Amino acid sequence: MNSPTSDALLGPADVRELAGALGVRPTKQRGQNFVIDANTVRRIVRTAGVRADDVVVEVGPGLGSLTLALLEAADRVVAVEIDDVLAGALPATIAARTPARADRFALVHSDAMHVSELPGPAPTALVANLPYNVAVPVLLHMLDTFPTIERTLVMVQAEVADRLAADPGSKVYGVPSVKANWYADVKRAGSIGRNVFWPAPNVDSGLVSLVRRAEPIRTTASKREVFAVVDAAFAQRRKTLRAALAGWAGSAAAAEVALVAAGVSPQARGESLTVEEFARIAENKAESKAESKAENKAESKAESKAENEAENKAENEENAQP
Repeated sequence: MNSPTSDALLGPADVRELAGALGVRPTKQRGQNFVIDANTVRRIVRTAGVRADDVVVEVGPGLGSLTLALLEAADRVVAVEIDDVLAGALPATIAARTPARADRFALVHSDAMHVSELPGPAPTALVANLPYNVAVPVLLHMLDTFPTIERTLVMVQAEVADRLAADPGSKVYGVPSVKANWYADVKRAGSIGRNVFWPAPNVDSGLVSLVRRAEPIRTTASKREVFAVVDAAFAQRRKTLRAALAGWAGSAAAAEVALVAAGVSPQARGESLTVEEFARIAENKAESKAESKAENKAESKAESKAENEAENKAENEENAQP
């Protein structure tokens, strides 16, 4: 196997020259910030633990800075690029700078959110500098669509990295934290400064490592059902779960039944729950509705009985009067 030399990687001058030749200016609309530092992309590949037998999928390769470094280490690289100009130019860049590995590269010209299949062998790793504005939905879509992805390392906005890797009880723990944890064990894997990008973003970046769970979370609820609970709990995160899940369960009473059955305090808030606890709540939704309906029926019956007794008493009193 021939590997490219370090000269194959793109430096600041190379990136600007390529961009200039293509008439490309990074756009905020697509969250584009190109990495211009070869040491940074080497560090990303090293931190990702890319192996010689890996099939790596990369989202948003841009001009190819990270792509070239991935090709040094992996067996194959499949890049998903939405931009017409960048997608058109990348194969030529790969062929020119690492001709011995060009046959190990494939390009998918598409929006990553719409990708449902990839050419060649199934991917084993996802490594990407994700566009800031779509980082979380793209990450979750890729993990859901390609269950063969065992290891993931993504570079995202530092704030997003913190949210993804947050533990229950943290102020930044929320929907991204829980949903990412449904698929994988998630942790922060480092920080990236602003000066390795062109143009330099206004925020710092962070690396997030996700290792696919060896065993899926044991639950009879579907992913869709569990995620519905998560979305409802954090839509009103300041409220107790009894109140926040009232709409999801059908009523506050039904929410309380599901919570108690799941072993979760109705007074707790979503930010304190693990993904396993959300799954248990989802499992108990059907039971909670049935029990709540029975409770409401019993209450209604009791109220009706009390009203009838009161009416009969009033009627008897009226009849007893001379």
